[in-house]
Amino acid sequence: MRRKVLAMVLSAVMTAGVLAGCGNSSAEKSTADTKGTDSKEATYTVGISQFAEHGSLDNCREGFLEGLKEAGIEEGVNLDVILDNAQADTGTAATIADNFVSKNVDLICAIATPAAMSAYNSTKGTEIPVIYTAVSDPVAAQLATEDGTPVGNITGTSDALPVEEQLKMIRATLPDAKKIGILYTTSETNSESTIATYKELAGDYGFEIVDTGINTIADVEMAAKDLVTKVDCITNLTDNTVVSALQTVLAAANDAKIPVFGSEVEQVKNGCLASMGIDYVSLGKQTGEMAAKVLKGEAKASELNYELITEPSFYGNTEVADNLGITLDESYVSGAAEMFDSIEVE
Repeated sequence: MRRKVLAMVLSAVMTAGVLAGCGNSSAEKSTADTKGTDSKEATYTVGISQFAEHGSLDNCREGFLEGLKEAGIEEGVNLDVILDNAQADTGTAATIADNFVSKNVDLICAIATPAAMSAYNSTKGTEIPVIYTAVSDPVAAQLATEDGTPVGNITGTSDALPVEEQLKMIRATLPDAKKIGILYTTSETNSESTIATYKELAGDYGFEIVDTGINTIADVEMAAKDLVTKVDCITNLTDNTVVSALQTVLAAANDAKIPVFGSEVEQVKNGCLASMGIDYVSLGKQTGEMAAKVLKGEAKASELNYELITEPSFYGNTEVADNLGITLDESYVSGAAEMFDSIEVE
């Protein structure tokens, strides 16, 4: 009798086990079917490494995210963004890039030359693509070859300054000026190559370039105070360290009653007299469009030559002009992309 009861119990346990097993298999199959046929839209993780905090680079970042959104990749929907800022320190930029690699992000957006160079070095030997923006001279930074071909799994957009257009504008604004001052950071490759272009073209417009190199942001005040005693005006580059200390440069120039010409719209908005520059939001959007192609698998970064915006625009500030007693050339004002009648200090 006991044997019969035991057999019945064992039979019931085995039957329950089989039924339970069937239930688990069915659930697993259902999950597998969901992943295979009804999966959610792909989610991407992008690390944004911004070298410094100032208007033009902030605009690049804003435009980059807009460009991705227009391509169907939107933060909070199918995009996770990890943002970090190097605060104009190259060592920090390298650490940020290494961190993004350790997190195995799908793509790194590097804003400004030092951030791009760091990201490229950190991603070597990985499959993580790098899309840069605000790199003035990708060739000099060894991120591209002379024909624009990427040196690896990296590409992006260049903010190469329209140097000749800037010189023409300065001459039209200051008919009697002879010397143009330029402050630059000696470790920024993009600044050195742009100064070389200025020196090459300056003589055609009757100018001499007087340049002063700095190492850190702490050097800007003393260098600016010295430079303004030697020149008729200053023209800014897209040098990240100098632009981060723009108000220091402007203070020295205002004391000397000489104008500072910007390299883009934000600098004019913040107190420079005028600029023949580019729109950094548009540059960022262009970069976001390139990144979307890479994320979606439509192209590899290594297959895309870097791009640039070729048409500069005039921006002017009438309050600065009034303060300095300077009349902006009407031919530029009439065709301006934007004019400001006040100074907006960040």
